[in-house]
Amino acid sequence: MRVAVLAGGRSSEHSVSLDSAATVSGALEEAGHEVIAVRLGRDGTWKGPDGDVLSLAPAGGLLGADVAFPVLHGPFGEDGTIQGLLELLDVPYVGAGVLASSLCMDKVVFKEVLAAAGVPQVGYLAVRETEWQDTPNAVRSSLAPLGLPLFVKPARLGSSVGISKVVTAEELDGALETAFQHDGLVIAEAFSPGIEVECSVTGNGDPVASLPAEVVLQGADWYDYEAKYAPGGVELEIPARVDDTVIAEVQRLARETFLRVGCSGLARVDFFVEDGGRVLVNELNTLPGMTATSGFPKMWEATGRSFPDVCDGLLALGIERYRAERAGHAF
Repeated sequence: MRVAVLAGGRSSEHSVSLDSAATVSGALEEAGHEVIAVRLGRDGTWKGPDGDVLSLAPAGGLLGADVAFPVLHGPFGEDGTIQGLLELLDVPYVGAGVLASSLCMDKVVFKEVLAAAGVPQVGYLAVRETEWQDTPNAVRSSLAPLGLPLFVKPARLGSSVGISKVVTAEELDGALETAFQHDGLVIAEAFSPGIEVECSVTGNGDPVASLPAEVVLQGADWYDYEAKYAPGGVELEIPARVDDTVIAEVQRLARETFLRVGCSGLARVDFFVEDGGRVLVNELNTLPGMTATSGFPKMWEATGRSFPDVCDGLLALGIERYRAERAGHAF
């Protein structure tokens, strides 16, 4: 098949996207597909393999591709915007649709959906920039019950960009200001003493979960941007060093969360596993990192599926969803 691989984008995760796309493109070519490289500039322009700026038209397709593979992270790529454009172009694409992409990109909305279903997770609170500017003392008081340390994050960003670990009360103001540089909506999350575990998922109506990975930091205090992407910053133990019953619970919750928020194609679900085997859902990434150090391909390889085979399967899932939706069916 001819596959348009979309890389780059307008978000602060532009360079990570390029690295992920290189890995995906290599896997697709190894699986026998023709890759059409589409570069999305930081200024929002789209360029084809020849470097020319693309002109896109509704129902006009995308460079004759049979399917598109968005390898984009963060706003304007993972949040439903690109997915909506591909719907208008009438091009099948890999991954979640518009609603699920948007929902999962917003950490506050995602956690509220899980909370309504009674899914276990850490305590959290949303803070809007106007609220912080107008009533800072009230915000400080509202966050106090979360305890210390806590994490302050932009609500609609990924890859640990703009995140701070707040250890003392004096650090809170700076952490909020840092997060507000990236997003007008911020989420504060209580600290979990548990180990961090990730689980990859692929599928549509009947998703399959990989062996979960335990995140083992190599010198870093927490799973920040450098630990996530710098070589040697983190080791992944696959399978995670927990009881088989906990592995089964992580896989169950990964599949359940995937379906609950309406995902399709692929995702990586992040967890905390606390003493006693209590499993907490933390986040779901609809377009997880796929660089040489990323967990998504590593977890599938440890489960017995090569990354070229996984990418090949993702194309089929994208086309399956496209055909089902245009026939009036849903998963």
